[in-house]
Amino acid sequence: MKVEKNKKYPYQELRNSLIRLLREKGITDEAVLAVISKIPRHLFFIDTAFHIHAYKDQAFSIGAGQTISQPYTVAFQSQLLDIKAGDKILEVGTGSGYQTAVLIELGATVYTIERQRELFIRAQQQLHDIGYFPKFFYGDGYEGKVVFAPYNKIIVTAGAPSIPQALLKQLAVGGRMVIPVGEKDVQKMLIIDRISETKFTQKDYGSFAFVPLLKGTEK
Repeated sequence: MKVEKNKKYPYQELRNSLIRLLREKGITDEAVLAVISKIPRHLFFIDTAFHIHAYKDQAFSIGAGQTISQPYTVAFQSQLLDIKAGDKILEVGTGSGYQTAVLIELGATVYTIERQRELFIRAQQQLHDIGYFPKFFYGDGYEGKVVFAPYNKIIVTAGAPSIPQALLKQLAVGGRMVIPVGEKDVQKMLIIDRISETKFTQKDYGSFAFVPLLKGTEK
């Protein structure tokens, strides 16, 4: 189940303004723009006082030292993934669940991992309340979820100091991973395409700032 087609969420004009801004900033994937114009981002905010700010193109704290990524970043990563209906996607870092909702609306089957138990519980409840039902896992994103591999696409929503080898192994041949990689506060957005069992290609799509991808789990 997805967001009801006839459901009227508030702030539609703000979402429309956000779409215009994303177009100006270079987002061209019409499917991505369509789902962002539809999904009620404000419902992924803890404090209702911030609902009116939810459609600004900026990141906000969601607790546990994490953020909900700015809409441009969500749109950019989603565009780079080049999602096809039915793609099996591993999301490393559920966070607020907003990116998860975007992936589902784009037609993907989503397996999402979160290491912060507080966020894991909250995002699961919020997504279910709206009508989204990905496969949820509480665990270490560095390890992926090998039992359900391989994945057509993998998206990492936190900055990794290097590309986790476990995730490369879980990417299907012909599959794609989008991951921010860097040691400090700024990372390079990389596309990793798996060409064969042993060959991968890599492309750099510019600098972004993410919270760090951490190992292990937090209760």
